[in-house]
Amino acid sequence: MAAAQKVGSRLTLILDDGDDMMTGETVYKSKSFNNVKPEATADQLYAIATAVAGLQERPLYTIERNDESEITEE
Repeated sequence: MAAAQKVGSRLTLILDDGDDMMTGETVYKSKSFNNVKPEATADQLYAIATAVAGLQERPLYTIERNDESEITEE
């Protein structure tokens, strides 16, 4: 039987960079933070993300978490 173990995590803030002048579509920029503790809770990451977003020039659009797992045979 195989088992998965979280080995890393990344927090990404997606920021609204305004509208494209040619197409009118919204443009987004991202800012990523690697080496996030895999055991960090969603509430903890949300608190950090909103605090960091307050220091940005662009408004926060969304917050993403990307987990990395290692799969091994037990």
